[in-house]
Amino acid sequence: MADTDTSTELDLSEFADDLLQELQVHFQALTETITLKMEEMGNRIDDLQNNVTDLMVEAGIQNTKNK
Repeated sequence: MADTDTSTELDLSEFADDLLQELQVHFQALTETITLKMEEMGNRIDDLQNNVTDLMVEAGIQNTKNK
């Protein structure tokens, strides 16, 4: 019976290790996806700011905030 307990413990330990490894891989992929989306959002915000500034210049409106 001790052999069965040891075998079960090893199987459970291996299952837990595999599960943690899989979760780590998924978490890393999710982190990379979120980082990419945040970079894309930052680029879009920068483009929007530039477009608003260009429109303000075309309209003759001075930007009162200095960057």
